[in-house]
Amino acid sequence: MDNVLKQTIFFGLLWLSAVGACAQQPEVPYTLTGKDQQIVVKNPSVRAQHDMPVVIALGRTEVDSAAVVDEQGISVAYQLDDLDGDGRADELCFLTDLSGHQKRNFMVHTYGYGHPTVFKDRTFAQIVLPRKNPKLPKNAQDVFVDRIAFSSRTKDPYHAVHGHGMMFENELLALRVYFDQRQTVDLYGKRHQGLELQATQFYPSEEQLQEGYGDDVLWVGNTYGLGALRGWDGSKSLLLNEVRSREQRVIAYGPVRTVVEMHDIHWIPSPGMPAINATIRYTFYAGHRDIRVDVFLDGDTSKSLFATGLVNVKGSEEYSDHQGLRACWGSDWPTGKDDGKHQLETVGLAISIPQEFLVKEMPATKDDYTMVVRPCQDVAGKSHLTYYILYTSKKEDYGFASAKDWFRWLKDWKNK
Repeated sequence: MDNVLKQTIFFGLLWLSAVGACAQQPEVPYTLTGKDQQIVVKNPSVRAQHDMPVVIALGRTEVDSAAVVDEQGISVAYQLDDLDGDGRADELCFLTDLSGHQKRNFMVHTYGYGHPTVFKDRTFAQIVLPRKNPKLPKNAQDVFVDRIAFSSRTKDPYHAVHGHGMMFENELLALRVYFDQRQTVDLYGKRHQGLELQATQFYPSEEQLQEGYGDDVLWVGNTYGLGALRGWDGSKSLLLNEVRSREQRVIAYGPVRTVVEMHDIHWIPSPGMPAINATIRYTFYAGHRDIRVDVFLDGDTSKSLFATGLVNVKGSEEYSDHQGLRACWGSDWPTGKDDGKHQLETVGLAISIPQEFLVKEMPATKDDYTMVVRPCQDVAGKSHLTYYILYTSKKEDYGFASAKDWFRWLKDWKNK
């Protein structure tokens, strides 16, 4: 077909964004150059791949709707995402399963009119504001916003947002990011697969708990929780205290992925360092346990180091490959003590940092497992770093029974 561009994508290229050279490489292995394109997707590995993302950059092409069809003529769920908020879709993405060395063919049709096809959501995200109506239960607040910002004059943004910050999930996992100087990633454990945050808002009722809904499973305090980014002064991590304003944004959610962002304006990451602007983007695909964290920094970071890592769950067992993958498995009360309401929760946590960003792995303390990182800076004065965060809750009926099982799965995940 003369009017159809054929493009082959090797999934190895997708993973180069995580392990390749020190240059900004978002998960975009292909760029749209025509209205109708044939894409040949190949798995170069002997390992099967499930729900692997195919991400297409749309450039300046005006795309209002699309169709993705496989080699059997079956429609494939896709998502159009406006990542920069200019009202124009920037990326088209869909998921595919591939057996070892399998090749699959897809036709991608894009249109400058109409509306995107509606598919069943496999991801969700929200920012909820609390109502002053005392009759509304904690799981039924009804003020929803796509973004919200607070200046440094706001004394308590943590309690100004219901659930203390933006929430996002896929069928397996659900998380929230605290809207204060910690910006900690906190965790919700599910018993069964499915989307729950729209119904529970991180606060399930007694009836919902009896029905099998999940709940908060992690006590974080001032720790990283699961992979929060912090400053580093050479000996310890630093909370994001010196920030002029903070913003949280829900960028996208739907059948393929959810994308949410934390934006910090005029952040001084450590004493004596120049102020920078930071955008921390969490990208979470349906069917995945790994959440991709992309940090985009505007300003001079040539002399700055940063820290991230994991909370040291009480009595946790640690695993590290000393090449960027670090994990733990332990149990604690999600409120930090037995309050008579919550149960003791067992979780497995992990963080994976590509070698080009990793500076050193610090010894565990009673609070944290710290990883010191350095972003890669380009000639325009902007820099970035990428890492992945993962977790499991033992309450899952689709999860892991022991630290041994969790650590084994993580090593296999990294090898993929």
